[in-house]
Amino acid sequence: MQEKKTYKIHRTRNSIIVFLVLCDIVSVFLSLYFAVCIRFESLSPAFGTNLLWLAWPLLSVLFCVLFYLFRLYHSMWRYSGISEGLRIIASVVIGSAICFGCDLAFDLHIPLSIQMLFSLLLMVFLCVSRFGYRAVRHLSIRKNSKSPARASLLVVGAGSGAAMIIAQMRGYGRYRDIVAVDDDANKQKMRIQGVEVVGFVRDIPRIVTQRSVSDIIVAIPSLKGEKLSEILDLCRKTGCRVRILPLIQEMDTEKKKGAPPLREIRVNDILFREEVQLDMDSIGVYLNGKDVLVTGGGGSIGSEICRQAARFNIKSLTIFDIYENTAYELHCELKRQYGDALDVKIRIGSVREIERLKQVFCEVHPQIVFHAAAHKHVPLMEDCPLEAIKNNVQGTLNTLQAANEAGVERFVNLSTDKAVNPTSIMGATKRLTEMAVQSFAKKTGMKCMSVRFGNVLGSHGSVIPLMESQIRNGGPVTVTHPDIVRYFMTIPEAAQLVLQAGALANSGSVYVLDMGKPVKIMELAKTLIHFYGYEPDVDIPIEIIGLRPGEKLYEELAMAEEKERLDTTAHNRIFKLGPGETSFDLELFEQMLTLANNNDMDAIGRLKQIVTTYQPWCDRDR
Repeated sequence: MQEKKTYKIHRTRNSIIVFLVLCDIVSVFLSLYFAVCIRFESLSPAFGTNLLWLAWPLLSVLFCVLFYLFRLYHSMWRYSGISEGLRIIASVVIGSAICFGCDLAFDLHIPLSIQMLFSLLLMVFLCVSRFGYRAVRHLSIRKNSKSPARASLLVVGAGSGAAMIIAQMRGYGRYRDIVAVDDDANKQKMRIQGVEVVGFVRDIPRIVTQRSVSDIIVAIPSLKGEKLSEILDLCRKTGCRVRILPLIQEMDTEKKKGAPPLREIRVNDILFREEVQLDMDSIGVYLNGKDVLVTGGGGSIGSEICRQAARFNIKSLTIFDIYENTAYELHCELKRQYGDALDVKIRIGSVREIERLKQVFCEVHPQIVFHAAAHKHVPLMEDCPLEAIKNNVQGTLNTLQAANEAGVERFVNLSTDKAVNPTSIMGATKRLTEMAVQSFAKKTGMKCMSVRFGNVLGSHGSVIPLMESQIRNGGPVTVTHPDIVRYFMTIPEAAQLVLQAGALANSGSVYVLDMGKPVKIMELAKTLIHFYGYEPDVDIPIEIIGLRPGEKLYEELAMAEEKERLDTTAHNRIFKLGPGETSFDLELFEQMLTLANNNDMDAIGRLKQIVTTYQPWCDRDR
C-alpha cells in the first residue's frame, strides 16, 4: 500500500516536471518569435525565419538545462515568491550571456536587439507560467468560497513575521479581508504583502468592530514581558480568537511536535516578566563532549535541564530518577529528536540509596552532575518533615559522596529562595544542602555550587496549574493571603540558569538570579481568570483561605549577612554569593540523619540547631 502511494506521488511529481519543461520550450519559442517579429516587424526576411527554426531547439536545450540547475523544476509554485523570481532572472541572464558569447565566438551576427528582446520576453513568459498558477489559484479560492460573509483577520505587527503570516493566510483564502496594525508611525497607510496598515495597536477594538474581525494574530515574535501582556489583554477583550507567532526556536520545537507555526496564547505570555537571556556560548564550552548525569531527571526542572543540556553536543546523558514513567517519556522524546547522535540512558534509583548511586556513577562515569532530585512541596513536607530530611539532605549528601568518589568535575545543586530565612522544613533542608555543597567544595577538588531561584511557572505543584484547574472547574480560585507575593520564572529559564552556574564554576558559591519584580498572587489570580474569559468575583469567585503550613508572605533571595557578600558576575542579572563561613557541627548533622532514618521526630530539633535561621512556621507569632 505504501509502495503504491509512493509510486503515485512520484508519478504526479514527474508529470508536473514534464508539463513545466513543455511550457518552457513553448516560452523559448514565443520569446524568440516575438523578438524577431519586433526587430524585423515580421518573419518575412529569410534570416528571421532561419534564426527562429535553427535557434529554437538549441536555446530550448540550453535554457531547460539551466532551469534544471537553478532548481526551477523543484519549487512548489503555489508558494512562489521573491526567491523563485530571482532564480528565474539569474538563469535567463546566464543563458543570455552564453548566447552572446557564442555569437561573438562563432561570428553569427545576431542583432543585439534580438538578444535583449528575447531575454526580456523569456523572463516575462517564465513568470507568467510560474506565478500565474498562484494568481489563478488565489482568485479561484476567493471566487469559490461558499461563505461570502466571512470575517476578517487582524495582524498585529508589520515586520518580517507579519509578512510570513499574511502570505500564508492569503494562500488559504479563509478570510474576506486582512488588515494590520503597528505602532510605527512610518508604517501607517503603507502595505505589507498587499495588506494595509490601518492603525496603531490602541486602535484594535475599533478596527475589530469596523472590519468584523474574528481572528487576531500577534506577529511580533520578539515581543515579551509587560508590553506583550498589554497587547494580549487588549486583544482578548475584543472576544476574538487570539494566536501568537512564536520565536524561531519555539517554531522549531513546535514543528518537531507536529504543531503549526502559530500557537494559542499561554499563561507565560501574560505574566509581565522579561526572561533573562543567558550566555549560551559559555555554557556550550564546558558541556561540549561531556558525560552528564541529572538526578531527578524526569521531573519538571530536571527534564528541562536534560533538554537544554542535550543542545550542547554532550557525549552522553544519564537520566537518574525513582519514577520511571516521566523518565521513559523524556527518553523517548530525546531519542526522537536526536536519534543516535545523543547517547541517552535511564537509570532508576533513589538518591537515598548510596550504594545504588555509587553503582550508577561507576557505570556511566559522569563528568558533570546536576542535582535536581528533592521533595519541594512546602505544605506536604510540613506534614512529612522526616521525609524531607531523608530525601533532600541525606540524598544530597549521598550524591555528593558518590560524585566525589567517581571523580566528577562539576556538581551543580538546585536550591530555592525558600532556603533564605526558612519558615518551612523544605526551605530549611534546602538551606542545609547549600551548606553541605559549600563544605564539599572546601574539602574536595570537585567544583561544587548551588543555584537559588524562585517559583517556576508550570512546574509540578506550582500555583498556576492549581488555579487553572480551579477555573476550569468553575471556581473558586483560592488565594492564601491578599498580600502574598512570589518571584516567578519559566522552566526553560530555570534550567538555563542552572547550566549557567556550571559555566561560571566558582566552587562553593551560591548563584542568585535577579528575578525582577515579585508578582502579587491576588493579581495573578485575577489575570488568570481574565485569561480564560471570565470576570473575577462575578463568574469565578476568589476565596482567601489563609497561609498554609510553612508559607511566608514574601520570599527573599539573600539573607541579611549574605547581602554584604553579594557580587555581580559577567551576567548583569545573575549574582554570586561567594563561599562564606559554612561550618556546622558535624556531630549534630550525623545525629539528625540517624534520627531521621529511625523516624525519630527529634531530628527536627537537630535541624533547628544546625540551620540557625530556621524559624518553624508552627512557632511563629500568628
